[in-house]
Amino acid sequence: MRYEFVEGWEQLPKGYEHRDVAGVACDLEDRVFLICRGDHPILMYDDRGTFLGSWGEGDFTLRTHGITIGPDNSVWATDDGNHTIRKFSPSGKLLLTLGTMNTPSDTGYDGKDTRTVSRPGGPFNRPTNIAVSPKGDLYVSDGYGNCRVHQFSPGGALKRSWGTPGQGPGEFFLPHGIAVHSDGRVFVCDRENDRIQVFSPDGEYLSEWTDTRRPTHVVFDAQGRAYVSELWWQPGQKSLRYGPAGDNPSIKAGRVSVYDKDGKVLARWGGQPGDNPAAAGNFAAPHGLAVDSRRDVYVSEVTWTFAESRGHVPKGTHSFQKFKRAG
Repeated sequence: MRYEFVEGWEQLPKGYEHRDVAGVACDLEDRVFLICRGDHPILMYDDRGTFLGSWGEGDFTLRTHGITIGPDNSVWATDDGNHTIRKFSPSGKLLLTLGTMNTPSDTGYDGKDTRTVSRPGGPFNRPTNIAVSPKGDLYVSDGYGNCRVHQFSPGGALKRSWGTPGQGPGEFFLPHGIAVHSDGRVFVCDRENDRIQVFSPDGEYLSEWTDTRRPTHVVFDAQGRAYVSELWWQPGQKSLRYGPAGDNPSIKAGRVSVYDKDGKVLARWGGQPGDNPAAAGNFAAPHGLAVDSRRDVYVSEVTWTFAESRGHVPKGTHSFQKFKRAG
């Protein structure tokens, strides 16, 4: 499997900008939805990159985090700044809210450092993403201020939660992305533990994938392949799995990996020694991704938050890219 960068796909209107694109999703018509941190939170494009419109202005904080399209083409938007996940119509009509606006659960979190989460809490404390199962159940990764996965009924009733702080099976250190396979298995990007944990539909630990680095999100294509966006460990940081990061910020970048249903790597690009994160086709801060019906890949990046504001990439570095399947 090979992928090629598509230059100039996004036709962003004059006067619009997005320093951070927190997430991306494709609907059943291959329309592409971006959730951004800025004046225009939700941007919509057709499959050719033509701008279709925006919505959500004034309704989101500057900490939008993830976006998922349901089987009915509904749009689920995660906002970790106000501790909610909301369901919208494709045109932006509010349909359902999970969580209580601006009311975080009690986990011991100090509001800044994920390592201060000392106990599991209920929904939510800075939730990160949501997935919809084939049966319609909703699974939420509740990560920055919590250490849990929450399962809801299709109507939004809480069914169960699991997870505690730590590194063992069923424990989390920032559950960041989540997806449900067609067979019902729940995949959770346990970001700061450098792994993807796999659970049964009711939360039983099954296995983990460790051939990954700071996984931020995971999605599946129609054939059951898993696509994962991965951040890089920056200078001065230390991975619990890989040890201290290097001192040269230019030698590594983020990457995207594609796995079969059992965790075998089928394709991987980015993240090689000598990579320039700011170069087109490489990654500064991959944070979300989507796959359309042709298995083309869209990658969103929180470039300003993670890299530009810290001096790792120059101003104006890409925050959204498309890759076309070449083989």
